[in-house]
Amino acid sequence: AADKIRLIPQDFFAELCEQIIQHLNHKIPGVNTAELCQRIQTSGVEINIGDLAKIANILSFLFSTAVRNNLSAEELVTTLGSAGSTLPKHAVQVIRHVWNEQGKTIAVSEDARNMATVGQFVDMKWKLGVAMSSDTCRSLKYPYVTVTLTVADPSGQITDKSFEMTIPQFKNFFRQFKEMASVLETV
Repeated sequence: AADKIRLIPQDFFAELCEQIIQHLNHKIPGVNTAELCQRIQTSGVEINIGDLAKIANILSFLFSTAVRNNLSAEELVTTLGSAGSTLPKHAVQVIRHVWNEQGKTIAVSEDARNMATVGQFVDMKWKLGVAMSSDTCRSLKYPYVTVTLTVADPSGQITDKSFEMTIPQFKNFFRQFKEMASVLETV
């Protein structure tokens, strides 16, 4: 991971660290590694999304461990150095700076520590389409609904999940959402 961190420019690495802190602070649902990876690649750095996601997971673990152990910025940097870390100097400086500026804002309650982690719903998009024909059937005229759910997994990685439904399936889906809304109104 240290080799991949070396590739990431300091400003992008700082942005990644800040987004992770915001995620741990429940201010954002997750880190959009796909968008950040694309911007890093546009700047001329060759890194893939899988490597960036691994780095984000490592940093998330690092910061959450520092919160649990109530480490100061200097203690965190000392711990990184004593662990035989081969992190580049710019990365250690960014970690120290971000932790010094924003680390103490992370509130960890006992409930949050013991709570089971599940994904978080971020957004939903849908579109209506009609399949007109295919190579095996000349005239389909088959309507369908495509739904794309954007979710943040427990580590904060944001991903899109897409699926298609027939009109009857979509009507059932809609009915279930209406039921959930009516139940939520009674709470």
